[in-house]
Amino acid sequence: MRKLILILFITLGFTSCKNDSKTDETIQEIESSELDGPDRTKKQSDGLTLLQGEFVYYGDAAVLQTNREIYGVVLDDKVTELNKMAKAYKKEATDYTTVSIRGKVISKPENEEGWPFRIEIKEILSVSASKPEANNVVKLESK
Repeated sequence: MRKLILILFITLGFTSCKNDSKTDETIQEIESSELDGPDRTKKQSDGLTLLQGEFVYYGDAAVLQTNREIYGVVLDDKVTELNKMAKAYKKEATDYTTVSIRGKVISKPENEEGWPFRIEIKEILSVSASKPEANNVVKLESK
């Protein structure tokens, strides 16, 4: 009796796994067919990702924090341009600015430290000041 129950559980385990993978494949096929439709614009077909979030560039590091993820930013001419645009909205060098950019998301190489993903900025859409209440920075001062 125990062997029969064990075999039943193993069979159920394998069949439920197969159903999940088929469901995932079906969902991926539906999503890809919707994304590749005729209503897709030229910008949507170029492989770049639209990201909006808080940007800070200090020293030799740049970071973009969105609602879901934190990205290290690839340092190049676009980051320098974005930082120049952001300086107009900063009171201090460590202040964040709200940005909207398009770029290429890249996985971090295994042998390097840092955030799991990087963003290589290709297009800067907008830059604005961050909300003061969202800029939670602890500052230490000696008097």
